[in-house]
Amino acid sequence: MGGQAGEAAALLKTLANQNRLMIVATLADGERSVGQLEEMLGIHQPTLSQQLTVLRETGIVATRRDAKQIFYRLAEERAVRLITALQDIFCREGTKR
Repeated sequence: MGGQAGEAAALLKTLANQNRLMIVATLADGERSVGQLEEMLGIHQPTLSQQLTVLRETGIVATRRDAKQIFYRLAEERAVRLITALQDIFCREGTKR
């Protein structure tokens, strides 16, 4: 259980940043370019790139290059499941606070 708890804590620590959480939630709907993420989330490019680097280095996102554009997608199934659970708890209509 200790190893699993450590993995869970590491994933939660990475997603504890508001910008990274919004990026992962957006990527749960599909692959996006940096420009698309910047426009959708309103996060300026330098900050966005910094947060995407953290997500890539931890294996949560993966990249695909198409000419000059880099596209990001979720690569970690546990992150997808966690984001889905968080959206169910915090973003669905009728949620009591």
